[in-house]
Amino acid sequence: MAKIAPLDIDGAMLCGRLGDMMIFMPAPGDRTDRAILATLQRDGRIANIDLAEAVSLSPSACLRRVKALEASGIIEGYRAEISRTGAGLGLTAFIGVRVESHSRATADEIERALTAIPAVVACYVVTGSDDFMVEVAAQDLADYEHVLLDEILAIPAVVTGHSVFAIRTVLSRGPVPLTHWR
Repeated sequence: MAKIAPLDIDGAMLCGRLGDMMIFMPAPGDRTDRAILATLQRDGRIANIDLAEAVSLSPSACLRRVKALEASGIIEGYRAEISRTGAGLGLTAFIGVRVESHSRATADEIERALTAIPAVVACYVVTGSDDFMVEVAAQDLADYEHVLLDEILAIPAVVTGHSVFAIRTVLSRGPVPLTHWR
């Protein structure tokens, strides 16, 4: 059996084989992928047949593209968006956290500790006067006080934390912009 050399067909990638026929798919990032991702960001529960129609593909081609976007890590997962107030979490706070020493080991320790706190819904390593920016969803001020004093400030390497409270949410978890994909 002869070896087959990799083919570069206008940035396409080999998607699979059907008998003796090779199936190629455009590389991720084209306008069809952008349309698929934009549609899924609006409605992650859309049926494949409806998604295919929305982006002008056959259902099988659409499913192959979605699976390729998932396999590549561009689509990280699907989940339900929960109303914080509906779930009894009416207080959102952002906590700027400073740490005592800057090392990979310290950062890993703090990241593990912060991501283990159920009230922490987002956490970022940031520049500026803080080292981490932590978003917390709490029931009320008493719940927030417990999270801050007994969980976040109890992490050994944490030196200080200062808080900013959200008065009202204007946009949360907005769609990722894909306009840079040409």
